[in-house]
Amino acid sequence: MITTVLTDDDVATFRSQGYLLPGRQLYSADKLDALEAIFDEHLADKGSKLSDELDTPHFRDPRLLDYLLGDEVLDLVEPLVGPDIALWTSHFISKDPYTGRATPWHEDSAFWNGRFDRYDSIVTVWLALGPSNRSNGCMRVIPGTHLDGGFHDNYVATDLSVQTFHAEIPDVDESQAVDFELERGQFSLHDGRIVHGARANTSAVRRTGYTMRYFPASVTMMPVEQNEGWKIWLARGEDRAGNTYANVPGS
Repeated sequence: MITTVLTDDDVATFRSQGYLLPGRQLYSADKLDALEAIFDEHLADKGSKLSDELDTPHFRDPRLLDYLLGDEVLDLVEPLVGPDIALWTSHFISKDPYTGRATPWHEDSAFWNGRFDRYDSIVTVWLALGPSNRSNGCMRVIPGTHLDGGFHDNYVATDLSVQTFHAEIPDVDESQAVDFELERGQFSLHDGRIVHGARANTSAVRRTGYTMRYFPASVTMMPVEQNEGWKIWLARGEDRAGNTYANVPGS
């Protein structure tokens, strides 16, 4: 098992900049190969969905919980989330060669508005299942924008035929953008409030990532319509918010 532990400097950088690019592998070669095989199954069975719409695959495939609840990733996020960790969601997001849609500038937190009572410690691990670079539409962030609060109020509509989301933040200063170029098996981390996006895939190489998203188990998932039927897991530690978990009987 690969163990990746963040240093104090890593944590400080994440707090100030809203992201990290450790440049390291997250899983062993065998475990990464097995995860890619699971993704290939989901891609083959996607039906009418686009390849960037494979959301919450762990709801349907418990094999993914070996990754999402494993020590490799939980040891990584604990310095950022704290010792009591809840699994919020996961997502296979894959941009097809030449036709993969762009991801507009956005904050993840803006799409979760009302679903939590706090948004300041939600962390996403973005694991590359293949190379992710400028030509095939790697993720890009605007450093420090998580400190703005995560709820821009000037979103405008997008064209879903070429964009993955229905709304975007306009007039982003792209000269400030940092490209998350990753080799297969490497990962990035970002705060759920940071402004980020990705260009379309203009290359012959598919761009595939698996996002794994966590929040402190002291944060309350609110009883709103958007959360009805949504499953969360207590990944480590204790619940401190009275949430109901898929893996905790009677919670």
